[in-house]
Amino acid sequence: MKKLVLLLIVTVSIGTQAQSRFEQGMQKAFGLWQEGKPWDAANMFERIANAEPNEWLPPFYVAQINVFQSFNEKDEAELKAKLKKAQDFLNDAKTLSPENNEELHLLQAQLLTCWVIFDGMKYGMTMSPKITQLYAEARKMAPNNPRVAFGKVEWEIGAAQYFKQDITPFCDDMKNALALFDSFEPKGPFYPSGGKEYAQQTYNRTCGSTPQE
Repeated sequence: MKKLVLLLIVTVSIGTQAQSRFEQGMQKAFGLWQEGKPWDAANMFERIANAEPNEWLPPFYVAQINVFQSFNEKDEAELKAKLKKAQDFLNDAKTLSPENNEELHLLQAQLLTCWVIFDGMKYGMTMSPKITQLYAEARKMAPNNPRVAFGKVEWEIGAAQYFKQDITPFCDDMKNALALFDSFEPKGPFYPSGGKEYAQQTYNRTCGSTPQE
């Protein structure tokens, strides 16, 4: 019995310690990201992903950083390398995540959008339908997720601008998507929850006024 109690204590202690290390590692990685060191943060998330092979959030953030750092990439070889790594880690996150995870659909859509931004003539025709489908599926999964709602309408406005169409009809949708940030509750610790500042700046730049006015 004494050995069993000792074993339970050790097991609980190890479990608590492992969870603590995970939390500390995630907090450190987010701290690096907030300090403007995205690649240091990505390396930290990658180390956590290797140490915690059952967690979907670390590989998700490795993929997200590589996608975010690809939006303005001009060198095709660099872009290809970043998005290859992003896709690999996104695939890992998909394997580990619960089903119907709208954040994974959103990130997949953003990854494909990087290719369209890089060369719309080459990639627009083949990837645009898939991006539209991913946003529609994500919105169906989580209609009140502000990043999904905002990403969807931002994509729609970008398409309208590309074809020189009036974007005014989309501004109310963008305003409504922006308002969702105020009431959104993440599903758990370290779940994606940011994006409001970017959304506000994009709304102001695109639609020319603030939603509070």
